Amino acid sequence: MDWIRQCRTIVSGVAVMALFALSAGPAQAQAWPQRGPIKLVAVFPPGGSVDQVARILAPVLQQRLGQAVVVDNKGGASGSIGTAAVATSPPDGYTYAVVFDTHGVNPSLIPALPYDTAKDLTAVALIGTGAMVVTTVATSPLRTFADVVAAAKPGGKGVTYGSIGSGSLGHLAMTLLAKSSQLDLVHVPYKGGGPLMNDALAGHVQTAVGSVFLSKPHIDSGRLRALAVTTSKRSASLPDVPTLAESGFAGFDAPAWWAVLAPAKTPPEIVKRMNEELNAALKTPEVAAKLAAQGIATSDVTPAAAQAFIERQIDTWATVVKANGIKADQ
Repeated sequence: MDWIRQCRTIVSGVAVMALFALSAGPAQAQAWPQRGPIKLVAVFPPGGSVDQVARILAPVLQQRLGQAVVVDNKGGASGSIGTAAVATSPPDGYTYAVVFDTHGVNPSLIPALPYDTAKDLTAVALIGTGAMVVTTVATSPLRTFADVVAAAKPGGKGVTYGSIGSGSLGHLAMTLLAKSSQLDLVHVPYKGGGPLMNDALAGHVQTAVGSVFLSKPHIDSGRLRALAVTTSKRSASLPDVPTLAESGFAGFDAPAWWAVLAPAKTPPEIVKRMNEELNAALKTPEVAAKLAAQGIATSDVTPAAAQAFIERQIDTWATVVKANGIKADQ
C-alpha cells in the first residue's frame, strides 16, 4: 500500500507542476507591471511630434500603471534605428516603440532593414492620425490648390514642393497625386522639418507639405498660407482649409499617424493591458487637448485593429515606392 500512496503523491505533484506551468504565463502577464521603468522609445530626436507624443503620454501612463515610465530618444534612419532597438528587446512588456508614419514606408524604402516589420514587432495601439497640409509662403501668387493644379498641368511651368525628406509620407502622397493626375510637381527633399520650413518661409520652394504639427505655427502667424490638407476630412486644427478631395481629387486620403509597438513575442495579455491603459490615457481631457494642439485626432482601437491599419499603410506606400522607383537617397 505504501508504494501506491507514493505513486499517488508523485502523480499529484506532477499535476500541480503542470497546472502551475500552464498558468504561469497569464499570471505573470496579469501581474504586470511589477517593476519600472517602462521605456517608451521615441524613434525620432527630441523636439519632433514623436517625441512630443511620447512625453505627453508618459506621465499619465506612469500614474495609471504605478511604475516609472521614461522616454528614450533613439533617432536616425527614418525611425528604423529606434524601432530595431525595440524589436530586439526582451518581450517582457517593459520596452515599447513610439513610431511615426515612416514606419509604414521603411519596409519598402530601406534596403536590409535591421528587423522584419511583420515578424519582429506587434502593434499595441494606434495613438491617432493627423492631416498633412500643403502650404505656400503668404506672398505667393498661389492662392488656392486650384492655382497649384493650373500651374502644374502639362504645358505649364510646373510647381516645386518641399518635404521633410525623400521617401517621407509627404513625398509619397504628392507623388501619388502627381501621377494620378499627370501634374508636374517637382520634389525638393530637405533633411527634416526645420530646413523645410526655413526655405518655405523664405519662398525658396513654391509649396511645402508637412504635418499640421510642423506647419500650423507658421500658418497661425500669417507667414504661410494653407492650401489643402491631405486627409479625407478637414482637420479640426485647420477647419477652414479644404481637403484635396474637395479640391478635385475624390477619395484622396494620406494621413500622418502615430502608433505604439512592442516586440513580437510580448504576451498578449500585456499587449491588451497596455492598449487599454493607452486608450484610457488618450481619453483624458489633458492628453486629448495636448495632442489636438499637435494636430492629432486620437484613436481608440484594439491591438488587432491597429495592426491591420499599419499593414494597410505598408501595402499602400510600398506600391507607390515601387511604381515610382523612389529611393531614400534621392
